[in-house]
Amino acid sequence: MLSFSGSLRVFVAVEACDMRKGFEGLSALVGSVLKEEVKSGALFAFSNRRRTRLKILYWDGSGLWVLSKRLEKGTFAWTKSGEGVGGKLPLRAEALSMLMDGIDLRGARMRPWYERE
Repeated sequence: MLSFSGSLRVFVAVEACDMRKGFEGLSALVGSVLKEEVKSGALFAFSNRRRTRLKILYWDGSGLWVLSKRLEKGTFAWTKSGEGVGGKLPLRAEALSMLMDGIDLRGARMRPWYERE
């Protein structure tokens, strides 16, 4: 299991992605589809059509990381195409961790909570 900082920005691509894409292909999707800067320090999460694979693209300040996960059984509870704005859904780092651990976040509500800005 990976652990992410609470201040980390996370964007989930709503549409399915070709999982053959690597550094360059995912970077191109971040710019063209998600309309974000790949070197912003945010995590960008992508899934295949069957929702059995997940790739995360991350710039750590000196280079790009591509993390990949393939489920042996089951699927990720991914967002639907109508959700999100501009092809992406912003998430908190904790929500991404739960999504990767198999928790279905659809229908979940975030309770009012203090957040430092």
